Amino acid sequence: MSTMKRGGPLEGVRVVELTKVWAGPYTGKQLAFLGAEVIRVESLGSLDVTRVYGVDDINNAPGFKAVNPQKLSVQIDMKTEAGIKLLLDLLAEADVVVENLRPGAVTRLGLGYEQVKAVNPDIVYVSMGMYGSEGPLSYQTGYAPCFAALGGLSSLVGYEGEAPTGMNIRYADSTFGTTAAFATTVALLHRRRTGEGQFIDVSAVESMTSMIGDAVMDFTLNGKVAACDGNRHAEMAPHGVFPCQDGEWISIAVTDNVAWQRLVNAMQAPELAEYASLADRKAREDELEARVSAWTSTQKAESLAEQLQQCGVAASKSLSSLDLIANQQLWLRRFYQQVSDQHGQSRSILGPSWKMSRMASVVDDAPALGQHNDYVLGEILGLTEQQQQELAAAGVTR
Repeated sequence: MSTMKRGGPLEGVRVVELTKVWAGPYTGKQLAFLGAEVIRVESLGSLDVTRVYGVDDINNAPGFKAVNPQKLSVQIDMKTEAGIKLLLDLLAEADVVVENLRPGAVTRLGLGYEQVKAVNPDIVYVSMGMYGSEGPLSYQTGYAPCFAALGGLSSLVGYEGEAPTGMNIRYADSTFGTTAAFATTVALLHRRRTGEGQFIDVSAVESMTSMIGDAVMDFTLNGKVAACDGNRHAEMAPHGVFPCQDGEWISIAVTDNVAWQRLVNAMQAPELAEYASLADRKAREDELEARVSAWTSTQKAESLAEQLQQCGVAASKSLSSLDLIANQQLWLRRFYQQVSDQHGQSRSILGPSWKMSRMASVVDDAPALGQHNDYVLGEILGLTEQQQQELAAAGVTR
């Protein structure tokens, strides 16, 4: 089976995406960055919300472009019998399929694991659901805020005595998607060793709960239910984000008694040196945070962070999206990469968050809807131009 040459450890692996919104596409994004040929199956009659949200041009939507670089797009209407046949033919030529449609949808369409396994016995089939595909709640579906809440994270985000405030929705989707990508690569390694494909059942709730194992273990060992505590840390004080001039913020983490003395010296507040132990500082944490805030509010965040780092205190400016775009470290590491869209226009995108010495560094833009119909239908499935025209005329591939 020949695929587009991508470079990277997964070169030669073909992935078919039956995905929507963020988590499933994020899985494909990670696999594409590792060199896999990732084919998104889409249709004009059932567009991904990220293609249409807040924009008029479905091929120039920021949300879609952010999560779908380095992929191919083929238009196949999964609501038609002919479309399902085409999809099964495509899956017969694939190594991996990733789906995060509503529970039961793929089985009703005739694209469940057993149905796909019948045409491709060694397929790695990745199913992503809020509660996974088994158990009494597997019928339920939801979005990232649900994942974070049901996984136990939302209850930890906020300040003492206040209601939980939640978190940015992308965190849950991206974590869930990365978990699925990790499981996929392991399954591919297993298949290479044994020749066996398998079904991978990934739960968003379980993915999120795995991020707070310490809180779960604390109850198991000590009977303590973790609660919101702002940015505080059980073994560091002060530990938080403090206001600076111009509406900016600085993160400061005092890791031990030596770092505390260094912060006291930087603040020129010798009277605070009496809080020499962690226990002393935790007992007066409100007071200390107020003193630190009063000091930082008179400072520039970036220069103060540099000053504290030089004297051995862990500190950094809390960066905005504009700060990140201007961050020279990220540009020098080629985290931001130049790509050209289907019209030849150049722009920058976020590349992989890793560097590999034996991996190609060229990244492509997210695809236009159906941009790779000719390649998928012609080269992979071997359809003639006349057959492709007939399918397009019937509305199956447009």
